[in-house]
Amino acid sequence: MKNKILLPLILLVLTIFSCDDRDDNLEAVNIRIKNVSAVAYDVVQINGDTENVHTDVASGALSDYFEYETAYAYASIVIETEEQTYTLQPIDYVGETPLPLGFYTYELNITEEGNGVELNLVVD
Repeated sequence: MKNKILLPLILLVLTIFSCDDRDDNLEAVNIRIKNVSAVAYDVVQINGDTENVHTDVASGALSDYFEYETAYAYASIVIETEEQTYTLQPIDYVGETPLPLGFYTYELNITEEGNGVELNLVVD
């Protein structure tokens, strides 16, 4: 009877202490895109980064994470759809603190007024 209880207990303890948290070995800020609009995004660029381009993000879908050296709670965003290009352009980052290493989602929505973009930061 003791063996039946002891073995699962040992396995549970080993499992708990052997697990790595995905945040343990980060070297950069990880950002993905969530499309909260009704329109599919063909291309999404953050801060003009041409290496980390989020592509083919369907309505309601999430992109993969990409690593960024520096990122903020808001960003310069360019969204290209089949029909149009939408832009969010912050004036500056004066007084803003860069995001700490971690995983984040930029929830992006296209606004009807002014062909703009709304950004909501979510900490994952």
